[in-house]
Amino acid sequence: MVEELMSPGTRTCAGCGAVLAARLVLKATGKDVIICESTGCMEVTSTQYPTTAWKVPWIHVLFENPASVAAGVKAALEAQSNDHTQVIAYGGDGGIVDIGFGAVSGALERNDDIMIITYDNEAYANTGVQRSGATPFGASATTTPAGLESIGKKQWKKNIPMIAVAHGSKYVATASIGYPQDLMNKVKKAMKVKGTRYLHIHTPCPVGWGFDSSETIQIAKLAVQTGMWMLYEIEDGKFKMTMKPELKPVDEYLKMQKRFKHLKDDTIKIIQDHIDKTWKELDNLEKSGVNLRTIL
Repeated sequence: MVEELMSPGTRTCAGCGAVLAARLVLKATGKDVIICESTGCMEVTSTQYPTTAWKVPWIHVLFENPASVAAGVKAALEAQSNDHTQVIAYGGDGGIVDIGFGAVSGALERNDDIMIITYDNEAYANTGVQRSGATPFGASATTTPAGLESIGKKQWKKNIPMIAVAHGSKYVATASIGYPQDLMNKVKKAMKVKGTRYLHIHTPCPVGWGFDSSETIQIAKLAVQTGMWMLYEIEDGKFKMTMKPELKPVDEYLKMQKRFKHLKDDTIKIIQDHIDKTWKELDNLEKSGVNLRTIL
């Protein structure tokens, strides 16, 4: 039986997807790992002084620098001739996708031998559910509220996995807590790669998204089954879908969440068309065999 390295009884909300992601990541890494985590939901709920839920070495850092600290920790380990301990820069979409992206870009450009993981709950959930660069198009957030003159957020999700590939990362993958074996397999594969690796994990948030806490896994699976979240990996520039479901209509996913309840049929069609187009483009990319590291 795989040892649990995240203690039960954290202060996360009921049904929290982010804590499930942390548990699965640690199941894959084992004890020989150092986590450098930015401020965010998982930091404030798992390490309130003087307690910690992490059974591995863990460092709290600022929103903007988990990747920089992780790079420094790895350099210190290398100076001690330690080439086996994994170092992970860990943060939410605020700490990795937005505020901390400058440091992430720097680590990717230098090809520091660290793993960078985003747990993506698609908002600044820790501070009031403000929109982030990872918030989906049409979602209502406290800084992009839906109303008579607004559909919610007007921009599509920031595509950090492809940005990581454009930096030259040898291994990039997306994952979901709805498919734990796929997630853990990708973490294990990333551990075998030297250089900067990037994983982006979809972690539904009952409070921020507006669904019952018992529905977290159902929501996570529906995101994949409707194409709102796509599971793939890019290894040495080669793109591969790791799951190809027969896509369900996107409104099956949207209608279960309060943040999308305001959307009308014309906006839902825009989202559906965007998913259909993106899915076709990624399918063509996989079939083409094009090496993304040579063209991005």
